[in-house]
Order: sequence, then structure tokens, then C-alpha cells
Amino acid sequence: MKTIGLIGGMSWESTVTYYQLLNRLARERLGGLHSAKLLMWSFDFADIEEHQTAGNWDAATDMMVDAARRVESGGARCLVICTNTMHKMAPEVSSAVNIPLIHIADATGTAIKSTTVSRPLLLATRYTMEQDFYIGHLRNKYGIDVVIPDDKGRTTVHDIIYHELCQGVISTESKRAYLEVVDQARRVEAVDSVIFGCTEVGLLIGHEDFDIPTFDTTKLHANAALDFALGQ
Repeated sequence: MKTIGLIGGMSWESTVTYYQLLNRLARERLGGLHSAKLLMWSFDFADIEEHQTAGNWDAATDMMVDAARRVESGGARCLVICTNTMHKMAPEVSSAVNIPLIHIADATGTAIKSTTVSRPLLLATRYTMEQDFYIGHLRNKYGIDVVIPDDKGRTTVHDIIYHELCQGVISTESKRAYLEVVDQARRVEAVDSVIFGCTEVGLLIGHEDFDIPTFDTTKLHANAALDFALGQ
């Protein structure tokens, strides 16, 4: 099994999920006492969020590149950025190291293309929903017509991520708000599926909350990373 390098802490709430998923998946696939070989760099998310809010993406990119190089030098054989939003600088991070980057949008796009859905709704941070680095990746590489919520819905989804989910707060009221955002998009935009496009979204809602297909990017990403680690 190859060692998986994780860049986490963005937020650590979802990084915990990555750690659990990768180890559980390794045990399920290999049996016995097997677990995943992992090497992690975990940020103080307050430092990253400060740059995000200020739009200082160059500084954030420098931090991500430094983390990637540290993980590579520690012996990782692949790289996993444990957040959708920070795939904004995936090209720069990938170019800075000599190990492959397992891109979260590739894991998501592959899963979506294996189904018959055509108009998935993206629930994510405002950066991921409104900038082109993620939606463009899915559109240009996989031909997927991604839909985003209206402005009010985007604000609701984004604020709950940063003010609650990243801080470990799980609220019934916020879950209801997310479900209303999806219902609105189904009525107005005829969406036929939902992408949990922030690694914290799955902490609040799950597949069982919907009668349409859902794509949990955290789970898909973890499976793709373990596939690589096991040579699958």
C-alpha cells in the first residue's frame, strides 16, 4: 500500500472524516487489522480563512505549495487536498511536487458520469459555487452542466459552512435550510441530483435525506485516494 499524503485542517472537522473513511475503507478492502498509510499536514484554518476572505489567493497558494512539498518530502506517494475550495490552486500545487494529485473534482465527475443525471446542484462554499475552478473542471473535462443555488441560497449554504459546520455545530434548523435550498432548485432549475461540494456538507445532510441521487465529494475523494494507494 502506498502512503497517502493529506493536506487537511480546512476545516479539521471534515479532515477527521477523511481519516476515518480512509482507514475504514482500507480495513473493508484488506480485512483484519489493516488501515491506511497516511501522512498529514494540518493547517490552522484561521490562517487560511483570513486569506480567503481577503481574496489573497496568492498567499494561500504559497501556503498550500509549502504544505504539499512537506508532505512529499515526508514520503507520501500521492497528494490529497482535503477540501473542495482549496482545489482552486490545484494546478500550482500539482506543479510544485513530483507525486500525483488526486483531484476531488475528478472523483466527483467520474461518479456523476457513471449515472444518468444531467443537472446536479452544487452545495459548496461561495468560492466554489461562484468561481470557475471547480464548475469549469466538471464542465470542461466531464461535460457536466452544474447548477448553483440563487444568491440567497448561496449565502445560506456558505454561511452555515463557515459559521457552523467548520466549528462543529450541527443544527436541525440549518439542515432544514439546506433542504429548502435543494427544493427551490428542483422547482426552479429542474435539478436532478445534488453534489455535496464542500467536505463539511455531508456532516449536515446525507443521501437518506433525498429521493434523488447525491454525490458526497468527501467519500468519493477518499475512495479515489485509496484506489491509487492500492494500485486499483
